[in-house]
Amino acid sequence: MKKVLGKIAGYAVWGLILILALSVLKNISRDAQISSQIQAEKAKLAKIQADNNKLIQEVAQTQNPNFIEKEVRDKLGLGKTGEAMVVLPDEDTLRKLAPQMPVEVDTLPDPNWVRWEKLFF
Repeated sequence: MKKVLGKIAGYAVWGLILILALSVLKNISRDAQISSQIQAEKAKLAKIQADNNKLIQEVAQTQNPNFIEKEVRDKLGLGKTGEAMVVLPDEDTLRKLAPQMPVEVDTLPDPNWVRWEKLFF
């Protein structure tokens, strides 16, 4: 009877060791997945911070009086005193106004017999 209880206890211990080993492996796997997710999120955060810094710089630039003056002049077509303004039409109108270039077609020279025929007839 003691032998049977000893075998059962041994099997129980091995079963417990197996369950604990599987649990540890599962935790190690989950830890690796979480680490990779953390790295991906850190990369996203760095990109978002870079975009944020870029936007902050653009906002600071738009608050500059020179930038505001340039935008107003460009959008409204205004100029400084003594400055000459040249306003060009849009691309389609420019293409219509531009002279048309004749299309050149590459042709082979006439054969000799055709040239002789043109010369005499």
